[in-house]
Amino acid sequence: MSAVKMAAGGIGAFLGSALLGVVLVTGQEVKRGGTDLVSLGLTVDSLREQLARKSIDRAQAATRPSVSTEFNPAALKPSADPTAFLDPLASVIGDVKIGKQVYVAPFASIRGDEGHPIFIGEGTNIQDGVVIHALETMHEGKPIPNRTFDVGGKAFAVHIGNYVSIAHQALVHGPARIGDSVFVGMQAMVFKSIIGAGSVVEPGAKVIGVTVAPGHYVPAGTTVVDQSMADKLPAIAEGYGYKGLNDAVVRVNEAFAAGYAKAAEAKAEEAKKAQTKGNLDSKPGKEDKEKAGGEKVKSGKAAEESKSKAKKSA
Repeated sequence: MSAVKMAAGGIGAFLGSALLGVVLVTGQEVKRGGTDLVSLGLTVDSLREQLARKSIDRAQAATRPSVSTEFNPAALKPSADPTAFLDPLASVIGDVKIGKQVYVAPFASIRGDEGHPIFIGEGTNIQDGVVIHALETMHEGKPIPNRTFDVGGKAFAVHIGNYVSIAHQALVHGPARIGDSVFVGMQAMVFKSIIGAGSVVEPGAKVIGVTVAPGHYVPAGTTVVDQSMADKLPAIAEGYGYKGLNDAVVRVNEAFAAGYAKAAEAKAEEAKKAQTKGNLDSKPGKEDKEKAGGEKVKSGKAAEESKSKAKKSA
């Protein structure tokens, strides 16, 4: 009989110890789970903050400085007027200056990292897939001849004037100068050339190494590589099919610049509000603290009772 009591006592002690262990492990898991939730909340808050910052600075998403090289030792940063809109899917690198109410569409690439500077004037639009780049303008700290155009007493690798439209997938490769109110059509190319104010380079045309006089047009698909040919280009007359097109395109894209800027600002404001709300929601209120305290007390009492029972059984 005594052996039976001893065995029962041993089993009771074992079960009591096991129960105490389960309670303690459960308490640790609950504590660990609470810590994980707090960590998750902090991660979510951090992501909200990053989203808010990125949404506010819409140009920052599209721009970055150039890198230091032997031909351009200084890493140069782009600059854009606050009224310009650079789509986050565009890429603007290096020594690039962008004027008022400019719209840079998705997948446009403007690189002022080799030839520089690049200037884009007020009200101009750089449409989807456009590439703007330039040949190297400096070598061993000295300017390379015939790689820039002088505008207002300053040398530019690429200078694009005011109210210009560079349409989808066009290429402007410096040295190049494009005057005010010019329309460069889809998949057209301008290289080592000057395009006079009010001119049109129709879709698919190529202009290389020449000057197009103001108010003239390059017919679609034409390749102009000789100045004598450029001098014979037709003038824009009243019945010209593209006459007035650029004004309409500029108007539409200025609306895009303003509209997308407004939408980005609204999104940034929403992100700020979400971040603030998230921070408030993640902070425990009075009731939550009291409930958590009560649960802690209950858990502590349960552990003590289990420990006491285990001792008595022993």
